[in-house]
Amino acid sequence: MSDWHLFHGKPTEPHDRIHDLPDPPSWRPSGELKADRQKRRAAAFQATAEQVEMVNAALYLRRPLLVTGNPGTGKTSLAYAVAEELKLGEVLYWPITTRTTLKDGLYSYDAIGRLQDTKLNDGDSPANADRPSNLGQIGRYITLGPLGTALFPSDRPRLLLIDEIDKSDLDLPNDLLHVFEEGSFQIPELQRISSNQPDVEVQTVDGQTVNIDRGEVRCAAFPIVILTSNGERNFPAAFLRRCLRLEIREPNRTTLRRIAIAHLGQESAAVADELIEVFLNKRDREQLATDQLLNAIYLVMNSNPSEVDRDRLIKQLLQPLSGPGQ
Repeated sequence: MSDWHLFHGKPTEPHDRIHDLPDPPSWRPSGELKADRQKRRAAAFQATAEQVEMVNAALYLRRPLLVTGNPGTGKTSLAYAVAEELKLGEVLYWPITTRTTLKDGLYSYDAIGRLQDTKLNDGDSPANADRPSNLGQIGRYITLGPLGTALFPSDRPRLLLIDEIDKSDLDLPNDLLHVFEEGSFQIPELQRISSNQPDVEVQTVDGQTVNIDRGEVRCAAFPIVILTSNGERNFPAAFLRRCLRLEIREPNRTTLRRIAIAHLGQESAAVADELIEVFLNKRDREQLATDQLLNAIYLVMNSNPSEVDRDRLIKQLLQPLSGPGQ
């Protein structure tokens, strides 16, 4: 086997060559802070003229931007680039699954935790949780979700990334319409006690402490909302009417080269030029993602495999995203 192998399939012959590993690729750092990860992803994003135009249109019109495209085309990285350039702070990230509801994005209320703490502290009936002396404590058990945090008034609008909206339950896009239009929502658990406790301090999803007045959150400026979709489903016309739409196309040769250099430095240019040709030839026939190309460039640059190993590696790393191995 080539010298680049650290693992040889011989557990009876342990060794210390794990220390020979090079630094990880830029997209796989360890111990990275969330703010640093956002800056890195934003810096590597290569925006096209069309993307710049549609982001600005969404900013002016205060409309959500629905971004579609194949996996790995940079849909989520676009959101990080917008947040960094406009100094909007941490991107509020809301990943969507088939079980996601509107309430998941707005807020969570740990009713069980509150009742348990009340019984532990007072040794009384759970009904005591709603005594006037305990009402002020309810905020400890409420946390605004990504959407709720984005709607809370702030000096600058927040950027909310709703990732893979096409995986949602059929009702979620329509459920979002009212919130997008009104820019507000209510928290019934706080409205119910508002006559006795009008002002309640709660946590936001990004760790801030804020005060909610009479159980209602109303934005001062509409948040910047970017929704991503892999195009796996159609959306209701009413939902699409309230969104601007942007399709991120597969990056061409020039853009791929810029992406590789942004991630791996100018020294990657020669290897990138060679592998981009291989990548584009395969992408014409099969679905591939840009990060597969980056993986191949990094490994060829840092492992120095033999020619046979190199060809085999490239073939394995550029396997199509659709088909039996999906």
